[in-house]
Amino acid sequence: MNEATPKVKAYFAKLPDHARRELRALRDAIREAAPGVVDTFGYGIPGYMLDGRVLIWYAAWKKHSSIYPLSDAAKRKFAKQLDGYEMSKGTLRLPHDQPIPVSLIKRIVKFRVAELKARTTEDRDDD
Repeated sequence: MNEATPKVKAYFAKLPDHARRELRALRDAIREAAPGVVDTFGYGIPGYMLDGRVLIWYAAWKKHSSIYPLSDAAKRKFAKQLDGYEMSKGTLRLPHDQPIPVSLIKRIVKFRVAELKARTTEDRDDD
């Protein structure tokens, strides 16, 4: 267990039941799409790190759950699937009155993994 795990557990414990269920669905989808991720906690919300870099943050709010960041490339790639969801900059808002789009979340996370790996390769190429 890493040092962020108790903070993540405490965050989940404070949530109302419906929000906790949604975040568990998000968490499970993220873990399935990106095996080997490590819990992190910052900005008062949970997230996941991959290879020492932030992969994704996720959170529950009063009327929605969110994941971030979504790059401009991700927003373009998934534009049709994201139609109807509220977006704010790099944040995808998932309303509490709709089911979590698990398959979409998995595709977004896999895309995010590819983005991070591409940046890591670019960073190595710059050396």
